[in-house]
Amino acid sequence: MRPLSTLALFALFAAPALASTCFQLAQSGPRVMPAALTLAPDEVGVRFLGHAAFRITSPQGVSAVTDFAGFWGPGDPPDIVTMNKAHATHWTPAPDPRIPHVLRGWNPDGGEAMHDLALGDMIVRNVPTDIRSWDGVVEPLANSIFVFEVADLCIGHLGHLHHKPTEIQYGMIGRLDVVMAPVDGGYTMNLPAMIEVLKRLRARVVIPMHWFGPANLDRFLAGMADEFAIRRVGAAEMALSAATLPDRPTVMVLDGR
Repeated sequence: MRPLSTLALFALFAAPALASTCFQLAQSGPRVMPAALTLAPDEVGVRFLGHAAFRITSPQGVSAVTDFAGFWGPGDPPDIVTMNKAHATHWTPAPDPRIPHVLRGWNPDGGEAMHDLALGDMIVRNVPTDIRSWDGVVEPLANSIFVFEVADLCIGHLGHLHHKPTEIQYGMIGRLDVVMAPVDGGYTMNLPAMIEVLKRLRARVVIPMHWFGPANLDRFLAGMADEFAIRRVGAAEMALSAATLPDRPTVMVLDGR
């Protein structure tokens, strides 16, 4: 792992336009959404679009799509998209020009990609990580973990994470209440390593993604069941709020398209 530069650390920890609550120490469940999205003032909508893409909607209607490869689901284009370049299913070279904010998890010019965007009631920031090619060659800082701070929730999307975060990276991530995690067991990280990362993060809600098939998903759930409750939501979308996070850390399986 290449250490992050002092400039990158300063940029990340500098105070954003909205006050961050996600660097605090961590100390009735989410509801399934009806067909029409209606959020209470303290709720965040999370819709699984499939693979590694989720649409996150704030109480004020700010929307972001993760690992965006061109599909944003029903409705208008999102306000923000994040992308990672490990595979073409996680990014697009030609995002729709109606999307105001396109945040790439890598820097096309080299070096670190650093984002700290405040838009309405949502903050989006990133923590750069490395990726590896099929032949094992490491490309430093070519993936990002994106963190969405909204409605007193800290929501992390691990992207195409290929290694355990360093202690510095764990510190940069901060507290996570909700985390979207790739659980394929091979294309990103092996399942024991991913489970170790998730147990270290100790988010109250873990949403699996990038599983490719029920066998991979079932192996992941079995590995988490000793410390996490397991809940199959039975829908693609749910509403989350800080007040209704489950008391026990819970893996919540959303239905993708």
